[in-house]
Parts: sequence; structure tokens; C-alpha cells
Amino acid sequence: MKSFTQILVAATALATQVCATPTLYLAGDSTMALGGGGTGTQGFGEYLKYSFSGINVVNKAVAGRSARSYWNEGKFAALADLVVAGDYVLFEFGHNDGGSLSTTDNNRTDCYGAGSETCISPVTGETVYTYVFYLLQAGRLMTAKGAHVVVASPTPDNPWESGTFSYSSPRFTGYGQTVVTSLGSLAAFVDHGTYVANRFQSLGATAVDAFYPNDHTHTSPAGANVVAGAFMKGLMCGGSALSAYSKNTTSSIAGSCV
Repeated sequence: MKSFTQILVAATALATQVCATPTLYLAGDSTMALGGGGTGTQGFGEYLKYSFSGINVVNKAVAGRSARSYWNEGKFAALADLVVAGDYVLFEFGHNDGGSLSTTDNNRTDCYGAGSETCISPVTGETVYTYVFYLLQAGRLMTAKGAHVVVASPTPDNPWESGTFSYSSPRFTGYGQTVVTSLGSLAAFVDHGTYVANRFQSLGATAVDAFYPNDHTHTSPAGANVVAGAFMKGLMCGGSALSAYSKNTTSSIAGSCV
């Protein structure tokens, strides 16, 4: 039989765990990461901390990573070691997941497909899996700990680059929705790409072109701030449990729900 002191210690430990401030971990590429894609750019993840209250935001995004390389480098596993029940993990990949495995392999390209397809890398000889597979395995690591997973579609390249607005949702949007459906009730999807594209369309070519100082992918700090706002709009419109920590209401964020 446990002593009164042992019971009190156990109860205190449980209460501390229940009352602890949850953490939102960010897992993604340079469009999310600290420092963005180089000089004059910044990842949108650095601005999400200003959009939440009552939850810590820890940016674990790394430039140049895909779902495959983040998995192979053990970064998803390291995240799973950190999370506890009630935490949240945001996955946003896609910019480095495309390409071809038929002739070259940069250790980032996923096998093409929306499910359990596999390829053999001509460079490393490894079995390469799909974007869906890598994120599904990573998501299961998190949900097994009682953490919530949010999967977001990738941000668009400059949709005004040609002088005329153009945006088509990439295949990774559908892939992300597939992952969320498979993960179940602890997972939610945010179509970040569409919300960013819609916001950029409303801002116009001149403003948006200024957001891309070096290339058509990586935004300036001002652009990253807009991209972060678009994520919050999608989050609030989508009804994810994470939206409960937002400092804003749906109507207070620019744009419309889609």
C-alpha cells in the first residue's frame, strides 16, 4: 500500500503534467525555418509565435529538407521523443519532395505516388517511399504520444512571377489530406498554399514581388509575416483544436474561408 506521501507526490506530478503549457513544434523546410532561404529572407514559422497564446512555439524546421530527408535524418524521431500528450506538431513539406529518382537522387526526392508505392534510389540503393508514407509514419509517432498533428500544404512559389496571377494547388495538397484522414481524430489539415495564394492575389503583383528578394520561393520577413497570417486564417477556418490557442478570431484575419 502506498503511503500518503507517495500518493501526494504522484498526484502533484500528474497535476503538473496536466497543467503544463503545451508546445507547438514546427517541422518543415526553409519556407518555415529560422533564416528562411538565405540573406534577406525568413521562414514563416518565426512569426507564428506572435499569433498564439497559452502554447509554446518551437521551430524545428530545417532548410533543404523534405519529408524523406527529415525522416531519414532522424528528425521526426527526435521530435517524437520531445512531445507529450496535449502537444501539437505542424508538418509542412513539399518544396523539396519533388524531382525525379529515375536518373539522379539528391536524397530528398520522394517516390511518386499517393500511398504505399516504393522506388529504389539509383544513387543510394535505398528503398524510397512516398510523401504520404513518410508523413504518415511520422504522424503515428506523434499521435502515439497523445500529441495532435496538423498537416499543411506547402506555400506557393510567387504566383505573380509571370506578371499574371497563376496558382494551381500541388499534388502535396491532396497527399496531406490523405495523411490526415489516415491519422484520424488527432490530426487536422490546413490548405496553407491556397490561403497564401488567395491573400497574395488580393495584395497584387507589386506588393507580392517585393516579398521575394532572391528567388520565387523564399519570402522576405514582411512576406513571411503575411504567410504566417494566411496559415492562421486557414487554421481558424478549418476548426483544428490548435485554433483554440489563436490570439485572433477568424473574422479578424484578412481573407475569406475556403
